[in-house]
Amino acid sequence: MWTLLTLAGGVLGGGVYSQAQTVHQLAGSAESMRAGQRLQELIPEGPTVFAVVRGIQVYDPAIVQTVSDVAADLRQWPAVKEVGDPYTGAANSGIGDDNASILVRVELRTGSSDADVAAVAAELHKIKATNVLVGGQPLAEKAFTDQAVADAALGEGIALVALAILLIALLRWGAVVPLAAAAAAVTTTLLVLTGLARVTAVSDFTVNIVTLLGLGLAVDYALVLLWRYREELSLGRDRVEALATAVRTAGRAVLISGGIVAAAMAGLATFSQPLLAAMALGGLVVVVVSTAVALTLSPALIAVLGRRITPKAPAVTGGVLGRLTGVAQRNAGTVALAAVAGLLLLAAPFASVALGNSDVRALPASAESRQAYEAYFRLFQREHPDPVTVVLDGDAAGERMRDYLDHLNRLPGVAQLQLRFGTPAGATVVDLRPATAEGATALVRTVRGVPAPHPALVGGPAAELVDYQDSVRERLPYAFLILLAAAGALLFALTRSVVIPVKAVLLNLLTLAASLGVLAAVFGGRLDLTTPVLLFVFIFGLSTDYEVFLLARITEEHRAGAATTEAVRRGVARIGPVVTWAATGLIVVFLGFVAGRLVSVREIGVGMAVAIFLDVTVVRGLLLPASMELLGRWNWWPGGRPGRPAGRVPRPSPAGDGSASIDVTKITEP
Repeated sequence: MWTLLTLAGGVLGGGVYSQAQTVHQLAGSAESMRAGQRLQELIPEGPTVFAVVRGIQVYDPAIVQTVSDVAADLRQWPAVKEVGDPYTGAANSGIGDDNASILVRVELRTGSSDADVAAVAAELHKIKATNVLVGGQPLAEKAFTDQAVADAALGEGIALVALAILLIALLRWGAVVPLAAAAAAVTTTLLVLTGLARVTAVSDFTVNIVTLLGLGLAVDYALVLLWRYREELSLGRDRVEALATAVRTAGRAVLISGGIVAAAMAGLATFSQPLLAAMALGGLVVVVVSTAVALTLSPALIAVLGRRITPKAPAVTGGVLGRLTGVAQRNAGTVALAAVAGLLLLAAPFASVALGNSDVRALPASAESRQAYEAYFRLFQREHPDPVTVVLDGDAAGERMRDYLDHLNRLPGVAQLQLRFGTPAGATVVDLRPATAEGATALVRTVRGVPAPHPALVGGPAAELVDYQDSVRERLPYAFLILLAAAGALLFALTRSVVIPVKAVLLNLLTLAASLGVLAAVFGGRLDLTTPVLLFVFIFGLSTDYEVFLLARITEEHRAGAATTEAVRRGVARIGPVVTWAATGLIVVFLGFVAGRLVSVREIGVGMAVAIFLDVTVVRGLLLPASMELLGRWNWWPGGRPGRPAGRVPRPSPAGDGSASIDVTKITEP
């Protein structure tokens, strides 16, 4: 069944790339979105494409002729509403500040197709000049979609090759299991999303997220299951019994981990924004598919491979995690204090980070759409920020309106006030030019606080940023409560402890804070506003993987009769190496996407790679054992004292002779 699904996904799943669309980050109910809609009703504008011609003598007859010919040709096109150029309109309106560049602007009619936009761009490229840059929002959106697809292909390719080398070196034939699981999870998810794209919006950015999560989760889950199977073989179980035990123990941990990551995706959906909802949908699909793959395909592959998978004796030291655990247990107080202080220090840069909306500057510097925008912004907009637009349902005449406009003009941070020409009777549109880009959001809040003589809506890019910030701030507590409730309930089911889930949430928050701080430092103190929200959900969900894997084994040892210190030592010794390998594989996956050229994708890749590294080394390697050492028996409150559960079957001895190896020494808490 999974082979058929994987093949179908490989053949048909690629259709999601052509069906994916740019999804706005704000819901239509936001004030800035309503302002934009009202403005479109009053002064309808179609898609706009422009050309910046640089490095010329503006009135060179050859330049005048070629620009005029192209403009005259475009004016004859049915899809074109208006063409503006410096030679047939206002003489200086399209000349840049350097007096060596001109702007040609083409507005298409509303409802124009992508093909119309592409045809206009191709026609503008016919201007005979050395340096012609063609851009505009529809072209930038197309470039973003194309780059997202290219980044996904590049990142996936790098990650798969690196993962294959890593897993083959570690597992030999066993590498087939995690690699096949990853392929099945990603392709099947793309197949599902292709179907969903017919009935709902699937964001082009979702494809990147699906690839990241699918590769990471599928490999993690398959590795944990395979590791436990090989360990059970080394203890003398036959292959059927070893596989059943692996699914019953490691499979239960996978199921709980998948439930927590799925809850993280549900928490992302509570932000009620189209872009985040689209990402949550893709994330939820890939989590469900990856968990199903781990619990069905991975055991089937293990069974098919048979004797090609060799036993693996339980680790004695636990590798890197085992050594870190030993240090943490011997110096619990000092280690806990130093680790918390270090993570908070790493988190410090995030306190002063500037969060903004992604625009065309998220594209690679070599992208023509970005170069065209930057040239326009510098030469024709004079690097002034976009205006804050106020749309009022009332005429500009009257004493109250004059007082209102005068008040707006005298507000701190306003560089210029202009009334929009061409507005129909009964409405007024006011453009307020902020003095600085940094003060634009503050100006939005100030303007919204000024009583208006008529119903008013405040819009523009800065207003969209304010609305998004407010929405995230309002919804974040709900998302956190969903994560807390789901993680708490599932970890309680695993450990029968109230203390451990609370501690797990606090440790995850430390990982998140430190990762965001490092990310802010790497990207120069400026991040896309969506990045912290996504990382909050992904880090919380994925870092819980390692918490669950470790706690499942520690709890198993504790219920077998070991005191907390010994249970932690044994549990980490047995599961630590696979957690280290799984984390290494996941870091490789995320670093593969750092090679991408979209800034937002690189931010996610760097943030997740840093988070996984800090989580496995500092948080799980040091803080988890140190905190459990300090809390002692209180870790298990109110779960009771350790003891062997009724009906527990003793394990065969490591020698494999089938004799029972029973610890008759009663172990109690110190």
